Amino acid sequence: MSTPVQTTSAPASSAPSVKHGTATVRLLAVLRVVVGFVFLWAFLDKAFGLGFSTPAAKSWIHGGTPTTGYLKSLQGPFAAMLQPMAGQAWVDWAFMLGMLLVGAALVVGIALPAAAFGGTILLALLWASGLPLQTNPFVDEHVVYAIVLWVLVTAKAGHAWGLGRIWSSSIDRIGTTWLK
Repeated sequence: MSTPVQTTSAPASSAPSVKHGTATVRLLAVLRVVVGFVFLWAFLDKAFGLGFSTPAAKSWIHGGTPTTGYLKSLQGPFAAMLQPMAGQAWVDWAFMLGMLLVGAALVVGIALPAAAFGGTILLALLWASGLPLQTNPFVDEHVVYAIVLWVLVTAKAGHAWGLGRIWSSSIDRIGTTWLK
């Protein structure tokens, strides 16, 4: 005789979570910090001219524009639309703040949904500006990084070795206070 199987349904808002302390959670935390550092390093190098991809004389802090060299060199289908934006203050600020905020959020482990959303927009613009791609017709590192951002969000990677758990509970408290 078989026993009936009981089913329970979790609330729609609860996401499956990995038991904290497992190797998977630790690897996702390391991935989160490393990808965050990729964004932060790009910001730091362009802002201060650390000599890796930006010489000190062309750094943002010394009057250079972080978007001019890249946008002026475009040759793809969006070149005519994007090249006039090169060196415009609002474009430089949006680009630099995007890299700084996405990178900082990932390293610290807070606001990962916002970081993934903003990071995906930034990466999608970089992907589109690089068309046609040289080594693959569709996928390059920008697509991979965008997918990684969303994996980190869905895995709640900010909760391990980050401030994501504290951030989430603070946001929950603020939300319930506003609803009263």
